[in-house]
Amino acid sequence: MHIHILGICGTFMGGLAALAREAGHRVTGCDTGVYPPMSDQLCAMGIELIEGYGVDQMALRPDLYVVGNVVSRAQLPDGTPRYPLMEAILDAGAPYTSGPQWLAEHVLQGRHVLAVAGTHGKTTTTSMLTWILECAGLQPGFLVGGVPLNFGVSARLGGGPAQSSAPCPPPALRAPPLPAQSPVPPRHPLFVIEADEYDTAFFDKRSKFVHYRPRTAVLNNLEFDHADIFDNLAAIERQFHHLVRTVPRSGRIVTNSLEESLTRVLHQGCWSEVRTFGSAVSDFTAVGEPHAFDVLQSGAVVARVEWSLGGVHNQLNALAAIAAAEHVGVAPTIAAQALSQFENVKRRMEVRARVPWNPSTPSSAVVTVYDDFAHHPTAIRTTINGLRRQVGAARILAVFEPRSNTMKLGAVKSQLPWSLEEADLAFCHSGGLDWDAAEALSPMGQRARVADSVDAVVAQVLEQVQAGDHILCMSNGGFGGIHLKLVNALEQRQKSAPGRPKRI
Repeated sequence: MHIHILGICGTFMGGLAALAREAGHRVTGCDTGVYPPMSDQLCAMGIELIEGYGVDQMALRPDLYVVGNVVSRAQLPDGTPRYPLMEAILDAGAPYTSGPQWLAEHVLQGRHVLAVAGTHGKTTTTSMLTWILECAGLQPGFLVGGVPLNFGVSARLGGGPAQSSAPCPPPALRAPPLPAQSPVPPRHPLFVIEADEYDTAFFDKRSKFVHYRPRTAVLNNLEFDHADIFDNLAAIERQFHHLVRTVPRSGRIVTNSLEESLTRVLHQGCWSEVRTFGSAVSDFTAVGEPHAFDVLQSGAVVARVEWSLGGVHNQLNALAAIAAAEHVGVAPTIAAQALSQFENVKRRMEVRARVPWNPSTPSSAVVTVYDDFAHHPTAIRTTINGLRRQVGAARILAVFEPRSNTMKLGAVKSQLPWSLEEADLAFCHSGGLDWDAAEALSPMGQRARVADSVDAVVAQVLEQVQAGDHILCMSNGGFGGIHLKLVNALEQRQKSAPGRPKRI
């Protein structure tokens, strides 16, 4: 089958393209505003990418068009369609479907689906769970909205202990052998998927995750987000309950007992086994610091996690992954050992460079530049808290852009000062906003600065940076290449010093 994917460079649609290609289909696709890492992945797989949504793509004559939710019936100011290819598809009566629907019909059928939902932490928790199952020898398929460093790709078909339709990861990324307490092979091949509550397509306004029909569903957390499609938190809770309705009686729902919103969701009706994590009275709890903690199940210590990750949010993500893996027979001890090898996901507190402040000063006097995907106030707060726990009293310079639809609309702008409390200084890129970022950040006083261009933000940071600072850049997009601009500017600043700054 030849499928042509509209909006192919989104994290979900790019992963879907990888699965279709691996399954032997011919895959082409189109998009605008392409940037790594997804574009690099697609090119490496030999998938032809076309810039834009021109009508000339009808000449490809694919068997099926798969439409991403970026595509709409919107018009430009002059009245012409923003997505002319979609208009041509409709006019021609050509076959089309949504990404989640194609995935459900062509990949997920006959598999035990483990779906990870929540406002925050979906990508990281999905990656943790996948790595746990991989280390247990279960060879899961997966689709993640990012690139797990343990795998190096965002999606694969997998297969199961007996066979796998996907090539093994490179030796450096392969799961280490674990003790002989391996789980009994499941009845069906496993597939782990990041379950997004965002709408499916312009012609299907249900949340993506209702298509996945999971047997194991993780409800990580739930806050108001996606203000462009949801009126309030109650509307999102209804969609989460639609997901709960699809879990069979033999399935398991793993839920964060710290979240009142999730409690309300389950009170609407639940027909499956429920396992909780987070609070002191949950089924799965943690005792210790986020980087080294005991895992308790029903009050008894069953495992210990020691790893390189920090932050309470990652500790909770780990508990969720452990509880989900146990549903398919993976003991918490095996899961904890797997997590000790977990390398996180690209753009999750990823160190982009360490630039010496002056080559002649001690190695501790460096400026570290990080990249993180955080874009919701709660995610920004937990990300900064995780870094604070790692660096102690060292200064944190939080650099962010309100880029998500929710942030652009200003729906949660009042939470920004709260989200940035633990940062020493905050720098906001305000370009394209219809609300006053300076006013929203005014409770922070002189600790907050606002600029309407990336270059101006870089200049503001350079005015304030000091030896030993940690510059944390947060965005759910490319952020105008700010990471490289900052590193280059820092190196240029030190050019006159003896020696040459080195980046890693």
